[in-house]
Amino acid sequence: MAAPRVRYIALALSVSLAGGTAGGCARGRAAEDGTRAPRPIKARVVPVVSRSVPRQVDSVGSLFPFEEVTVGSEVEGRVAQVYVDVGDPVAAGRPLVKIAPVELGLTLDQEKAALEQIQARLTAPGGSAALKDPREAAEVKRADAERTDAEQKYLRAKELFGEGLIARGTFDEAEARYNAARAAYDMAVQNVLTLRAQAAQRSASVALADKKLRDTVIRAPFAGQVKDRMVSPGQYVKVQTPVMVIVDSRRLRARLKVPEKMAGWVAVGQPVKVQVEAYPGRVFEGAVWRMNPSVDPQTRSFDVEALLDNGEGLLKPGFFARASIVSRHLDQALVVPQDALRYLYGVYKVYTVDQRALHETEVKLGAREGADVEVVAGLKEGDRVAVPAEGEDLRDGAPVEAME
Repeated sequence: MAAPRVRYIALALSVSLAGGTAGGCARGRAAEDGTRAPRPIKARVVPVVSRSVPRQVDSVGSLFPFEEVTVGSEVEGRVAQVYVDVGDPVAAGRPLVKIAPVELGLTLDQEKAALEQIQARLTAPGGSAALKDPREAAEVKRADAERTDAEQKYLRAKELFGEGLIARGTFDEAEARYNAARAAYDMAVQNVLTLRAQAAQRSASVALADKKLRDTVIRAPFAGQVKDRMVSPGQYVKVQTPVMVIVDSRRLRARLKVPEKMAGWVAVGQPVKVQVEAYPGRVFEGAVWRMNPSVDPQTRSFDVEALLDNGEGLLKPGFFARASIVSRHLDQALVVPQDALRYLYGVYKVYTVDQRALHETEVKLGAREGADVEVVAGLKEGDRVAVPAEGEDLRDGAPVEAME
């Protein structure tokens, strides 16, 4: 019975030794892992600084042409020809539409003929120059001769009547003829003056008829492009019938809404930066050109109009515009580099550096200033934030290796 007991004790001892050896190996591996330090994350450490920041006024609005006009017909008639269509560029004075000029041409001829008749009566005999003195007119000269003859006969009859050589009736007849001749002379002078007035009136009628004839060609009032066309050849138009809409889009007006609390921030001449959806990422620059003097009581905002150069023709009237007006208002603000920000689940965060370790910190942002961004909550001046090197990923609590 002694031999089996010895074998049992030896087996138990070997199991115990094997367990102790295994436990010692595990503890050795754990001790080895615990002494291995995490790898530092390479990052540029930047202090949070305070500086004066010019405030921007962000606004939205729409683009409008610098000038827009609906061109209408100034005469009545049938459209003979249309020279341009939608989208065509036009220079100032370029013909747009032509109205058939036949009737207006005949009217001008009639007015000219009537004027020539009057001028013929006002022209000195044997000359082509207009009369300067009404007494030079032929009918006035004839009336003057008849008046002189009647006056001489009247004076002779008066002398003979005084001597008793003629009867009373003969003297009265001579006196009546003299008075009639005087009245005829005065009337002849008045007729010449009336003809002068009629000549001036006819001259105006000729000028008006000539203008109407020239108005049969409807021209562009300024350089621009055709926005809309309303007539076709053969169509009958009346006075003030719209025929074309012309827009000048070489410069555009950006009409923006600005809150009343920022009224003191905006002034004429301040720079404006405009972005449109058609060209994402591109900024079009202009300046404040006009400001509405009153505030809309419904929206508590006022209109600001910026003028943009559109020499390339990229912008179009009607575009929706997002604009930033660089104001003169300055504020002290804390700023950090935009590369230091991390955005996750609708929250912006930065990693501050304290005792060479990273600490995740939630922040609230303000305006962006170039490569920096304003922090309105979550940091204080003097804090240090980490900007990771390329390929590095910041983690809360991780050690950091500062880079130059």
